[in-house]
Amino acid sequence: MARVLRPVGGRVWVKGRVAPLLAMGAGFHMELSGRENVFLNGTMLGYSEKHMRERLPSIVAFAELEDFIDAPMRTYSSGMVARLGFAVATDQMPDVLIVDEALSVGDSAFQIKSMNRIREFQKNGATTLYVSHGMGEIERTCDRAAWLDHGQLRFVGTPTDAVDLYLNRKKADT
Repeated sequence: MARVLRPVGGRVWVKGRVAPLLAMGAGFHMELSGRENVFLNGTMLGYSEKHMRERLPSIVAFAELEDFIDAPMRTYSSGMVARLGFAVATDQMPDVLIVDEALSVGDSAFQIKSMNRIREFQKNGATTLYVSHGMGEIERTCDRAAWLDHGQLRFVGTPTDAVDLYLNRKKADT
């Protein structure tokens, strides 16, 4: 769905603009500055240089990196990289937002800020594919949940039911 890898089987149809938040730092070049990486990442998301120039101030402000945006990304903490990646991917509301364990990095204030942005997108009609081992996050964020176990679909339904089944299975395995 993120168009990062070719599927080895099955099919996925994606309609609209997809904003993938996969591994933090994916798509960034650590020797380039944060500013240069905003343009690089924006290009990979399909935006023009002009569009990224216009959006740069809001991206930097959301990431709270005004004092560091021109430093090489190799000097950034993992939280700073996460903030910049999230800010670039979510500066414009996507049709589909893919979040794969991406918010587990960073301080709690930024995690709350990010979740608020995700919820705002959801309220406005964006589809969110949220991958997490955080059971509480799944219950708070999702309307439906799927439990995958070693590549096999075990359950699709309410987040509460998915979490209960997952936790009971894990207890039975120990």
